[in-house]
Amino acid sequence: MPTADAMRALGLRLAGLLRAGDLVLLTGELGAGKTTLTRGLGEGLGVRGAVTSPTFVIARVHPPLADGPPLVHVDAYRLGGGLEEMEDLDLDVSLPDSVVVVEWGEGKVEELTEQRLHVVLTRATGQDAPSGEGAERSGDGVGDSGPEAAEDVRTVTLVGVGPRWAAEDFGALG
Repeated sequence: MPTADAMRALGLRLAGLLRAGDLVLLTGELGAGKTTLTRGLGEGLGVRGAVTSPTFVIARVHPPLADGPPLVHVDAYRLGGGLEEMEDLDLDVSLPDSVVVVEWGEGKVEELTEQRLHVVLTRATGQDAPSGEGAERSGDGVGDSGPEAAEDVRTVTLVGVGPRWAAEDFGALG
């Protein structure tokens, strides 16, 4: 994903696969594009309100504008390990009726369900950058302009866990 628009568009397409009861874990370093992807998911699910990082509130619920499921967007970055701290958020209650997206959730929320989608976002920097030159910058990084922006490409890896995801064709997402 070379730009923020491309990351958001992927989220928009991915939203077409999601339904109530789905748990999506987003993993990636700061600035990898987790919230940008979630904006696209929110747009694709047709939820109310701007999708922004829930870092300081930990979780935000975005109700649907029509018949779709709500989007519960969680940022587990500030939480310690394990499901105990997550229990205060009542994700187990929200999950059956909502699409729950958890940034920084790896190792913290897998116990909620045996079926989940793990989205891993990786930034190519340093030797991994396409041109071999680093593109270290502050901020989200996704969509930065300037000559280095083309080098700040994200790789998105989708890993479905459980029978719910076994038959999904992620290649169709582009």
